[in-house]
Amino acid sequence: MVKDQRLSWQDYFMANAELISKRSTCDRAFVGAVLVKNNRIIATGYNGGVSETDNCNEVGHQMDDGHCIRTVHAEMNALIQCAKEGISTNNTEIYVTHFPCINCTKALLQAGIKKITYKANYNPHPFAIELLKAKHVPYVQHDVPELKLGNGSDQ
Repeated sequence: MVKDQRLSWQDYFMANAELISKRSTCDRAFVGAVLVKNNRIIATGYNGGVSETDNCNEVGHQMDDGHCIRTVHAEMNALIQCAKEGISTNNTEIYVTHFPCINCTKALLQAGIKKITYKANYNPHPFAIELLKAKHVPYVQHDVPELKLGNGSDQ
């Protein structure tokens, strides 16, 4: 592989978030999240039901006020994975396929996230933006160029 074809860190982490989103079980939004500390992935998450309970793709959505409440959001699942394993999220970054909802934004800020990189500008809540600015946490939209996966050899 030629050096200039190597993925940037941003592309690498966002591509991982996109791949992880393929595990989502709520078809309202296939979302993947990757928590990163010092250029190392410390946790991942995707949209899905509470462990060992029904998922949307099995029994349908549980709707309340226009939101599916059966699903735990990808960002929350990544944070919860760290909490369960005793991994600090202070001074980490998150790469997520969709701009975080207001509740996920609040949780990410409380967890010490220092930067949010997202792909889709999905309904950014004005108060989420206000909080990010007040906490001086940058939020950056980033799309990944189409990846050409091969066997690793130059052809």
